[in-house]
Amino acid sequence: MTGTLYLIPNTLGDCGSIDSDVLGHVIPLEVQRLTATLSSFVAENAKSARAFLKLIALTHPLAKPIQEIRIAELNVNTSDDALPALLGPLLAGQDIGLISEAGVPAVADPGASLVRLAHRHNIVVRPMVGPSSLLLAVMASGLNGQSFAFNGYLPVDSTQRSKRIRELELRSRQEQQTQLFIETPYRNQTMLETLVSQCRPDTLLCVATDLTLPTEAIRTMTAMQWNKALISKQVPDFQRKPSVFLLLAA
Repeated sequence: MTGTLYLIPNTLGDCGSIDSDVLGHVIPLEVQRLTATLSSFVAENAKSARAFLKLIALTHPLAKPIQEIRIAELNVNTSDDALPALLGPLLAGQDIGLISEAGVPAVADPGASLVRLAHRHNIVVRPMVGPSSLLLAVMASGLNGQSFAFNGYLPVDSTQRSKRIRELELRSRQEQQTQLFIETPYRNQTMLETLVSQCRPDTLLCVATDLTLPTEAIRTMTAMQWNKALISKQVPDFQRKPSVFLLLAA
């Protein structure tokens, strides 16, 4: 019998002061309890996964000392040829937890490749409840939650990025569909400035920053209103902080 692949949500960043209930408001107790029973994990980053397990251990004793817990890495540099080895313990009957760097695994996350391979081998996959910055951003934006699309990262090249934004705005207008995308945090200011310059004045733009964290900030305004905020330097403190950008064209 094969093991079960558990998709374990992580926090979306530093939750604040370390205390016995630091995970309580974002990670359900049942998820914490189950995570503590596992002794083998696949993670985007082993160091951050160990830090997450240390938080779990504050309220739930781990199955093994943390230094004895197996953590294999799966990230953007992992080749397809390396995936079968990551699946090995599952095929041998051992349960494994898949942990993302932040949020839920396999959504905007390289873990999706392991989940796909698990399905090919008829391995049971169990998604666990936890924070998704994308869904939280849609919820809090006030934009269309009936139809939305996540577009990942937009092009780094300024000309291509501007072209892509115009394409997404047109699609949003034609389909009344909310468009989501993310950016490397240190380029957040540039992204917002490009959005303001390329979108129509009445297009709604939302910037959702540090979701679930003490520094959380969410604001939805028209492109014209954002432009005024940029000029007056009244935008939220979002530079170098994980943010989700959303637009909905009128």
